[in-house]
Amino acid sequence: MVINDAIQLTVTITLFVLSYIFFKINVAFCCFFILVAVFTTRNTPVNLASMAIERYIAICEPLRYNEICTVKRTYMVIGLIWFICVAPDITDLFVTLATESPSFFQESVFCLRQNVFKEPILAYKRQAFDIIYFSCVFLTLVFTYLKILFAARALSTEKASAQKARNTILLHGAQLAMCMLSYISPSVEIVLRIIFPGRILEIRYANYLIVYILPRFLSPIIYGVRDKKFRKYLRMYLLSYRCKETVKKVVPVSKEN
Repeated sequence: MVINDAIQLTVTITLFVLSYIFFKINVAFCCFFILVAVFTTRNTPVNLASMAIERYIAICEPLRYNEICTVKRTYMVIGLIWFICVAPDITDLFVTLATESPSFFQESVFCLRQNVFKEPILAYKRQAFDIIYFSCVFLTLVFTYLKILFAARALSTEKASAQKARNTILLHGAQLAMCMLSYISPSVEIVLRIIFPGRILEIRYANYLIVYILPRFLSPIIYGVRDKKFRKYLRMYLLSYRCKETVKKVVPVSKEN
């Protein structure tokens, strides 16, 4: 998920900067940027669901964990995630290739999804798949959280592990809720444009930060700061850096004296 988020942020930031510098870019390049951004954005909630299932197996089926969660099966799940996220949206490109003339891909447009994939049926298809994906992910998170909650109450041992897994899934739920902002952001953006017609660029910038950047901040918190070993070395690094800065400030004073 970290690699996926890194790709998503790199592509969206590049596209965002290009839209500010050039305003309009070539349709072919725009298609590439939009499709990669859409694939990686859709990957995030599906990744959250798969990791929640992994935590469920670790807590509720500990004896079968090593049998089920093998490296080979992990790679298979990653491949399946990419397939089910890429397949629905790659059809937008095929429909556009079939309905638009070749000269269309040589034009320059402001790089928005609706400016490139213009067919009305694609918008309805996108909404349908969005509802299906996020409903499945939401139900998966609720199911795994309740199962882990009941397992934590039933077990007299491993309560700390169950508690940690439960907290992780809660953070997954918070991250999913933030990712779901991408569904209401187009409607909110239209309303804000009507209210503030002269602030279109500022509205898009704020929308990008809240909808695409902010949810990705939770990943390093969930898998970085909460990790005991990482937190230990991070604290050691910060303390050593602070000591060095203190020494640098003290040494010049002692020389002057």
